[in-house]
Amino acid sequence: MYSIETKSLSKSFGDVKAVDDISFYVESGEIFGFLGPNGAGKSTTMMILTTLLKPTSGHALVSGFDVRRNPKQVREKIGYVQQETTVDEYLTGRENLLLQARLNHIPKDQIDSRIDEVLELIELSDKQNEPVVTYSGGMRKRLDIAGGLLHRPKVLFLDEPTVGLDIQTRRKIWEYIKKIHEEFEMTIFLTTHYMEEADQLCDRIGIIDGGKIQIIDSPQNMKSAMGNEVISLSIENTESEKLFLSELEKIELINKINQDQNKIILFASKGTEVIPKIFQISSDLKIKIISISLTQPTLDDVFISYTGHEIREEEGGFNRRREHAKMKRLRA
Repeated sequence: MYSIETKSLSKSFGDVKAVDDISFYVESGEIFGFLGPNGAGKSTTMMILTTLLKPTSGHALVSGFDVRRNPKQVREKIGYVQQETTVDEYLTGRENLLLQARLNHIPKDQIDSRIDEVLELIELSDKQNEPVVTYSGGMRKRLDIAGGLLHRPKVLFLDEPTVGLDIQTRRKIWEYIKKIHEEFEMTIFLTTHYMEEADQLCDRIGIIDGGKIQIIDSPQNMKSAMGNEVISLSIENTESEKLFLSELEKIELINKINQDQNKIILFASKGTEVIPKIFQISSDLKIKIISISLTQPTLDDVFISYTGHEIREEEGGFNRRREHAKMKRLRA
C-alpha cells in the first residue's frame, strides 16, 4: 500500500484550475517532493491531501484512507507543517508543544516524554522555557516541525519548509528533516521551489507547473536523462534569431533546445564539439554571441527542459493569493 496515492486529482477556483488532473503515488518511507514555482499547484495539492480543501474531481488516499470520505482518519495519520509559522510568540517553546499535544489528544501520561523527545531531536531542549519571541526564524521553524511530530504521524507534510530562511539556516533544517526521516522511519511529502533543497532531500521529485505534473523521477535520473552537458548562450537581439535557432536544430549532437527570454539553452552530448559549430553558425549569420557556457546538467536545467522557463519567485501570485484567501476562510 502506498502512503499517498492520487488519481486524476483536480481543483478549480472559479475558472482557474490550480490542480489539473494529476496522478501520482508516494512510497511508504520515502521523501517525496513537489518542485515548482509559486502558483504551480503545490500547496493546493497538499491542502487537499491534508483534508483542508476538497478536490473538485478525482481521488486521493493517504495511509489508505480517502481524503473526502475519511477525513478524520486521515488527520489522525498525518502531521502538517504550514509554510507560515504557527507558533505562539508569547508562549515558551515547551508551552507551544504542550498546546499541540492537547490539540492532538496525546495521552496525558505520554505528553512530557514525547515533548522531551522532539525537543532533543530538534536541539531546542536548552531553549524550551524561553518565549518564542526570542527565537530566530530557524528555531521557530524547528519548533513548528516538532509540533507536527508529537503524535507520531505516519506521513509528515512540509509546505515550503525553509522559505524565507538564509542558506545556512536552510541547510540546518535539511539536516533535521533527514534526521527525523531516519529516526521515525516516516514518509515525508514536501513542497519547494528551491532546486538544491529538492536535490538534497528527495528520493523522488514531481516537477509541477501550471497545475500539471511534468515528470516524476529521482533527481539523479532526471539529470542523467538530460544528456551529458548543457550549453547556455545569449545573443544580441537580431532579426536572424529564428534562422539561428533553425540552424542549431540541424546539429546532430544537440538533443533539445529551450529559449527563456534572451537566453538559449542547449542540451547536447560532446559539448566541446558543439560549441565551435555554434560559433560558425553565428559567424555565417553575422550574429554576435554575448556569452556562452558549458556545464553539467542540474535540476534547474531539468526544470527548464520540461517547462520552458526558470523558476521565478514572482510567478503565480494569483494562485498563491487564492490559496492564502482560502486558508483564511478555513481558519475563520
